[in-house]
Amino acid sequence: MIYNNVVLTVNNQSDVEEVRTLLAEQASLSSDEPGCVRFEVYQSQSAVQQFFLIEQWETQADLDKHRQAKAFTELYIPKVIPLVSRVPHPSDLIWPV
Repeated sequence: MIYNNVVLTVNNQSDVEEVRTLLAEQASLSSDEPGCVRFEVYQSQSAVQQFFLIEQWETQADLDKHRQAKAFTELYIPKVIPLVSRVPHPSDLIWPV
């Protein structure tokens, strides 16, 4: 399994709702992609400009294909990325195993 977690911080408060909407749409599309086990989007309650993408993919090839799919190429890269700062956290699962 491949675990990819990303922390996004919206640069301008006025863009928070737009980013929220775009990320929900992206998650919906991504969840239907082959090899996607989990694609969740969280918004911090204490720092509303911060979002967390929690992704789980069956293989690296599935994650690579995701990066060529509509959710990534038509929503995430051109519409979300210009509005946020992004810190990816490829991760290892510790519990449960």
